[in-house]
This record gives sequence, structure tokens and C-alpha cells, in this order.
Amino acid sequence: MHFEDDEPDRLYFSIKELSKEFAVNASALRFWEKEFKQLKPKKNKKGDRFYTKEDIAMVRYIHYLLKEKGYTLDGARKILAVNQGKPDQTYKLIERLQKVRFFLGELRQQL
Repeated sequence: MHFEDDEPDRLYFSIKELSKEFAVNASALRFWEKEFKQLKPKKNKKGDRFYTKEDIAMVRYIHYLLKEKGYTLDGARKILAVNQGKPDQTYKLIERLQKVRFFLGELRQQL
């Protein structure tokens, strides 16, 4: 599931949806929120978190740095500081290539 592709008109997503998408506990997402100042989901009066597509992009980048690249929290924070809180060009390229790979896999199954 890719939030941008499946539901382009939705503005907010729940922590449960992100937890499922990235295969991490909701507690990990809340922890990342404390550790990375760039991640600031909206909260209602009850305290429920609602993530925008920009928040999702940040979660995706943090997940990539921590889980796929194996950076420590401190290392990931430094990379985000250098990149001014935005994914670097290499990550954006990898993300686009992964989308192409997913598309080609689906196309192959249909043939």
C-alpha cells in the first residue's frame, strides 16, 4: 500500500495505518516523533495523531535510514540535519525505482 497512490484525496492518516504500512509498532512511531523534530503529526483534543502526506514521507525516510540502511538514531538525526529535514536525492531516486519495480512486478503477474 502506498498512501499517495491509493487515496490521493485523503488529507490525514492514522497511526494505526502507518504502523501497518511500515511494519513497526505505533510506539516506535511515537518514539520517532520525540527523537526527530521534523516529524510533527497533527493531534486532536483527545491526543490521536493524524499524519499528512508530508509526515508520511518523513516517516518513510526515517524508516529507510533506521531499518534499511542501519543507521543509529544519532546518525539518522545527523543526516536529516545535513539534508535540512528533507530526503536526499539518492533516497528519492531509490524510492522512484522501488515504485517502478513494484509496477513491473504487477505487470508481470498480469501477463
